[in-house]
Amino acid sequence: MPSSSQPQIPEDLALEIRRMAHELSNALEIIVQTSYLLSMTELKPPADEWMRMLDAGVNKALDLNLQLREYIKSNASH
Repeated sequence: MPSSSQPQIPEDLALEIRRMAHELSNALEIIVQTSYLLSMTELKPPADEWMRMLDAGVNKALDLNLQLREYIKSNASH
């Protein structure tokens, strides 16, 4: 819940930010699926380490996108 001192995101801006977050989710889904498919292959060093790095970055991006969506939902004027 937003605090009473925290300004609300105007609805027109919230709609545009939601649209961008949705598009980001679509792009991340492509990356997630590609990462999954790559993880099903037997990678040799150093590619196996790059795969772990990619997976960590994907998970961080997904978490940040979820945080963004939750922030918008909590702080948009309705």
